[in-house]
Amino acid sequence: MKIALAQLNYHTGHFKKNTRRILEHIEKARSQKADLIVFAELALTGYPPRDFLEFSEFLDECELAVQQVAAACIDMVCILGAPARNPQKKGKALHNAAFVLADGKVQQVVHKALLPTYDIFDEYRYFEPAKSFSCIHIKGQPVALTICEDLWNVSESGIYPETPMEHLIKEKPVLMINIAASPFSRNHIETRKAVLEDNCRQYGLPLLYLNHVGAQTEIIFDGGSLAMNADGSLVDEMAYFNEEFKVYDFKDGCLEQVGHDSSFLPKDRIELIHDALITGIRDYFNKLGFKKALLGSSGGIDSAVVQVLAAKALGPENVLAVLLPSRYSSDHSVQDAQKLSKNLGNPTELVSIEPAVSAFEGSLKDLFDGKAADLTEENMQARSRAVILMAISNKFGSILLNTSNKSENAVGYGTLYGDMCGGLSVIGDVYKTQVYELAAFINREKEIIPENIIRKAPSAELRPDQKDSDSLPDYDVLDAILYQYIENRKGPKELLAEGFDEALVRRIIRLVNLNEYKRHQTPPILRVSSKAFGMGRRMPIVAKYLL
Repeated sequence: MKIALAQLNYHTGHFKKNTRRILEHIEKARSQKADLIVFAELALTGYPPRDFLEFSEFLDECELAVQQVAAACIDMVCILGAPARNPQKKGKALHNAAFVLADGKVQQVVHKALLPTYDIFDEYRYFEPAKSFSCIHIKGQPVALTICEDLWNVSESGIYPETPMEHLIKEKPVLMINIAASPFSRNHIETRKAVLEDNCRQYGLPLLYLNHVGAQTEIIFDGGSLAMNADGSLVDEMAYFNEEFKVYDFKDGCLEQVGHDSSFLPKDRIELIHDALITGIRDYFNKLGFKKALLGSSGGIDSAVVQVLAAKALGPENVLAVLLPSRYSSDHSVQDAQKLSKNLGNPTELVSIEPAVSAFEGSLKDLFDGKAADLTEENMQARSRAVILMAISNKFGSILLNTSNKSENAVGYGTLYGDMCGGLSVIGDVYKTQVYELAAFINREKEIIPENIIRKAPSAELRPDQKDSDSLPDYDVLDAILYQYIENRKGPKELLAEGFDEALVRRIIRLVNLNEYKRHQTPPILRVSSKAFGMGRRMPIVAKYLL
């Protein structure tokens, strides 16, 4: 049996485009004499479709597209992920389903049983879980077809009462196929491989696993689809962050590659984050129909890394770096920013914020009379920059990229409607220490980011001789505490047991919790961790716990 896997980048709700790509790859599989072609979970709608699933017209379009794809499957079988209406009167209105298409029509529909409702996932909001299980048949052979999470309950500590493969294995399948929408996070790839290997070994079956690739707003899919044999050995692994199409031979209980060699080279964690962020920027712009970006280029490391990533994603000619010096900006900040743009070849503009800041100060002079200067004056500078950047964005139809990092977002070290504004937060899920790692990776072959930007002490330059260290602990210590609190959900007692200073732990946790209101007003953040700020971390704004 020849089986084709199509690892594609889908566009949520774009039925015309998604259907066209699916039909193109059916023809490609046909030309290579494949017996079966497989597409990913909810491929037809894109993942996640969210509340579009509550619109009848959306579902009607989906059903028409399924029929259109089925009509193209005359001499081959297709597995296609799409929502299916629930024919039962009880339960949710829909199933997350895999359609088996052959002979021009729908032959079988397999429903997802294990519906993740944690972090970014909210599938039980829309879907009814499967209650019965049966294998599909391809060329007379039973195949265990599952959908993403259905293979993640393999251990004794699984979070679901059911394990679909425990039912399907009773029908003695010869092969497992899993269609998925498994998002990228920096620690997820190895965990995912281990889970899939465990399934192969536990059930003694080879596996074809197919994932999405590309970004849907903040969620980034890495691809990495793979073929494994029954002992968990890796036969092949598809590319990360790129579309790919491959055909595999299944014979004598084993999977083999057809007409290609596995060219995948393992990447380290920071390279994967780098590639994920470029994918996130590129797809956000392409899928919204925008081409040009701008950002405030401060001569600091955060804006420098964002500028490089944007130039790689969109082309340097499409990234405008706006230098916005104030009375407190150092000469080297402007020079470093100009050197970076020269290295990248992107356009720049220099606009002093002094006239705007002076105008605000003049307007508020009488009201603020007798009041000492404080954060208010610093924030006016940040907000003056934001007004200028948004004016350029409006005038020229470009999207402003936010350059705040996760460490700053966590403790509220940023100005609402100032440096926290923008259409997309590029490194809002990247800790400051990781920003330095990204800079080192970018400069691995030659100097792109000027070394002075990397070496100098971080500063917002909103008052004389200001340094981040005036307000925050060293980023090595700060990030270590933030990681344990945010990603690993460890409270004060657990952090103290690990040796962190008690006063510092309580101060940082208090800052994180107090600034939840700020994070609810930030742009979408590209997710590269297991717990990003945004839809995957749901904390109350008004709360007293740990304050």
